[in-house]
Amino acid sequence: MAPRAYWKGYLKLSLVSCPIALYPATSSSEKVSFNRINKKTGNRLKQQQVDAETGEPVDKEDVGRGYEVGKGQYIQIEDEEIEKIRIESTHTIEIDSFVPRSEIDDRYLDSPYYVAPTDQVGQEAFAVIRDAIREKKMVGLGRVVLTRREHMAMIEAFDKGLLATTLRYAYEVRDQAAYFEDIPDLKLPKEMSELAGHIIQTKAAHFDPKKFEDHYENALVELLKKKQAGRAIEPVREEAHAPQRVINLMDALRASIGAETQKKPAAPSAKVRAGARTDTKRKAGR
Repeated sequence: MAPRAYWKGYLKLSLVSCPIALYPATSSSEKVSFNRINKKTGNRLKQQQVDAETGEPVDKEDVGRGYEVGKGQYIQIEDEEIEKIRIESTHTIEIDSFVPRSEIDDRYLDSPYYVAPTDQVGQEAFAVIRDAIREKKMVGLGRVVLTRREHMAMIEAFDKGLLATTLRYAYEVRDQAAYFEDIPDLKLPKEMSELAGHIIQTKAAHFDPKKFEDHYENALVELLKKKQAGRAIEPVREEAHAPQRVINLMDALRASIGAETQKKPAAPSAKVRAGARTDTKRKAGR
């Protein structure tokens, strides 16, 4: 089944435009989620809107929007009034400028979307924009309206399509000064820096998201399996004690190098790998 588009409109670069669709590039639907239920009946609960002052339930048609201007004082806003706010980027992503990707602070990155053409006619224009962005090794900046709010979007060539990442506004990103102001400027001994660098080198690898395991999610799945099978739930193991406070940093760095060297396993030979695969298949066939 073809993916369902989250947004449809046009991508525009100067006088060149093409119909496109945005598709969320990430999903959390695969994660375990729970519903609120009545423990006595096992039935699912329904949320109910209640007036904070009277405690009385409020009918759906009487639920509205309000902006608080004072304690207990609200300006009521109707959905129709919000719908009247129309801005140019509602159905068009117009690329306003191009900047080097390195200039965009990662703190501003929000949600990624795949961008693909929606019909045969617009594929050529889409390819022109995509290839030009890739060739110049820059990213485009434009605006798009999603769920009634306007977002800045960074657009870059990605595989056969484009990747649009919504960006946070400057007022949404906290300044780091308040968090780092108490960190002193220290002049570290050269040997200390070299030892730390050596430890980093022993741990050097390539990024592979498939190697990262969501232990909490796996534990939830295991819990559900045990409950469904009527098996006893074992108590959670106690957390490890906090690491001891480092007294001599230089000694700790030297000891770390030895520990990392011992921890790093030797690459298995082709014969061993082949034997492991055969053994795995044999076990699976039982």
